[in-house]
Amino acid sequence: MKRQITVDRSQLTDAFPTFVKEGFSGTTIFLIVFAFVLLLWSSASADNWAGVDESVVEKFAQEHGREAAEPLINTDQGDLLLFVFLLAGAVGGFAGGYYWRMLTEKGTGTCGSPAIKKE
Repeated sequence: MKRQITVDRSQLTDAFPTFVKEGFSGTTIFLIVFAFVLLLWSSASADNWAGVDESVVEKFAQEHGREAAEPLINTDQGDLLLFVFLLAGAVGGFAGGYYWRMLTEKGTGTCGSPAIKKE
């Protein structure tokens, strides 16, 4: 014997999101399905899209007799590009943290501009 549990949606508290209380609307379901289909379609056709370097720059370079050269610092190998972004984030975070008071408080002046006086 199966027990069926029924929930009176009018008695749900405000802790639940609206869609739990009222259910999904037809528009919401359509948008979710449309986004899923668009994601599948775009990932299937991703191989057909070439980057700007391949489709434009290399084409003009070959027309003018120039061939592609190796970059001075090749960031495509290993985790070098990830390390560069890590360093940039660390430097930016340090600078933002060091100058946080100057950036957020009134009356301290910012970057050489005249100070804003507290009233």
